[in-house]
Amino acid sequence: MTTSASSPATTLWRDRRFRTFWSAQGVSEFGDRISELALPLIAVTLLDASPSQVGFLTAAVWLPNLASLFIGSWVDQHRDKRPLMIAADLSRTVLLLSLPAAYWLDLLTLGQLYAIAILAGTAHVVFNTAYASFFVRLVNRDQFLEANSKLSATRSISFMAGPAVGGLLVQWLTAPIALVADALTFLFSALQISRLKVPPSDAAPSEESLLVRARAGMGYLLRHPYLRASLGCATTVNFFNMIGLALLVLFASRNLALPAGTIGLAFGIGASGGLVGALAAKKLTDLVGAGRLIAISSVVFPASIGILALADGPIWLRAVIFAAAEFVGAFAVMCFDVPLNSLQAAVTHDHMRSRVVGAFSSINYGVRPLGAVIGGLLGTWLGVRETLLISAAGGLFAVLWLVRSPIIRTRDLAGLQPPVM
Repeated sequence: MTTSASSPATTLWRDRRFRTFWSAQGVSEFGDRISELALPLIAVTLLDASPSQVGFLTAAVWLPNLASLFIGSWVDQHRDKRPLMIAADLSRTVLLLSLPAAYWLDLLTLGQLYAIAILAGTAHVVFNTAYASFFVRLVNRDQFLEANSKLSATRSISFMAGPAVGGLLVQWLTAPIALVADALTFLFSALQISRLKVPPSDAAPSEESLLVRARAGMGYLLRHPYLRASLGCATTVNFFNMIGLALLVLFASRNLALPAGTIGLAFGIGASGGLVGALAAKKLTDLVGAGRLIAISSVVFPASIGILALADGPIWLRAVIFAAAEFVGAFAVMCFDVPLNSLQAAVTHDHMRSRVVGAFSSINYGVRPLGAVIGGLLGTWLGVRETLLISAAGGLFAVLWLVRSPIIRTRDLAGLQPPVM
């Protein structure tokens, strides 16, 4: 496996290239939290969207992941992934700025929200599939856990501050105008990534067709014992989580009667669990083992939605329960993601990374639109609170994928190697 060309540093904070990339990711993650709150609030408060329409909007965000396998195979053809990541960031900047423009011109519609969600989601897939190969050339193999922990911690901080600031921006300036802030974060990310000098892959472009390359990526994923089990577990969690997540803002706004500022603040306070989880993930991995930590987290994460579904009482108590559920869920998802992402990076061959990430995302994230649509329909048919309980109960089955897999027996990444090709 090819690793970063830079020599190992005592800590990644002393690595200028990592700090530059970290700043790009941190700022754009902060902006993402604003959009995640602003888009559904535009639909609910300005366009009077129904639960099913909110579900369709959430589905539209994740719909491009169905094409991840082919996008990843196309990305793999490019030795230098950096221009693709820059183009993806700039595309999202332009797309998001079109929403406040439509709002100012009184042309804002649900159709435009759906279109922007799909196009921005496609740019996101391009960025993520390129990122997989870019990451292993930026960071040395023995720093995978440290790098993922630092990036996840920053992402968790964005979940703390982003929704709180985003909620206030939406409340003071309206949701469409708040999206200008997110657009600017993608512009900053593009500028920072353009400054990075990371050597391109030494693999020569393949003469195989896109279909052949896509089939090879999917076959590699489904035959690999570690990747196959992690795919089944993560996909089950994501499917049932999206059933509840599609209705989360709607539930907080209508069922719990929380104002936008309170919703954002509760998201922010709850997301501190993600920061704690990201910082604790490496130590917990050393304590209980990577596989066991992944398994435990796959149970705790969906169970947190059940806590939220039980929220009741005076408004302050509803807000506290909402924040507590977010704290537990955010902590668990970081303890799930950090070791799982590091494990996947360790066992995937360098020449297959973008294809494998694309294949993984096609299934893992591809089920999210289905989960969001089902969540919207169940919310209309059974009720929003009841749908959240279904989401929590279904997600508990994810751990069954790990019970007989080699993942559950993996304590650390030291002995893991990608298969010989």
